[in-house]
Amino acid sequence: MRDANGHSGCVDAWMERAAEGLPAERLIQVFERAFAALWRRALVTLGEVTLGAIVDRVLYNASERYTMLSSLRVESTGLCCETLHERAGGLRRDQLAEGIRFIMIEFLVVLGNLTAEILTPALHAELSNIAREDLGGTEGGPESAPGHHEGEDGEGAES
Repeated sequence: MRDANGHSGCVDAWMERAAEGLPAERLIQVFERAFAALWRRALVTLGEVTLGAIVDRVLYNASERYTMLSSLRVESTGLCCETLHERAGGLRRDQLAEGIRFIMIEFLVVLGNLTAEILTPALHAELSNIAREDLGGTEGGPESAPGHHEGEDGEGAES
């Protein structure tokens, strides 16, 4: 898909700030955290069924290119990476990073196309916020699991 709205630049900046040099297991944790933030932000506008269908399509495209990602699946709360975590030790970090980058960009492009880019500024802001949180020393413990690191209402920061 074409990226006329800076999605790849946003994702590249996020990966450079929040994920550069991390081992595979930690990279998956950072990815989960970032994707969960995007999921929650888009959920407000699109709803669970629509968002789930979008993510299913993104994951289908991603797993065709990066077979290691075929174990990812959509749940009502977002993306489930459990099997990917279990396999982290045997994954090549560079390929994993490429696959994660692909998923993030594809997700932003599809959402942008479907919403006439109305969500793009807010989604880009979410990614930027996640990068800053991770730089601030937030570890990927249980409290940072998808759905467990935002405010009481489950919403991310307003943009």
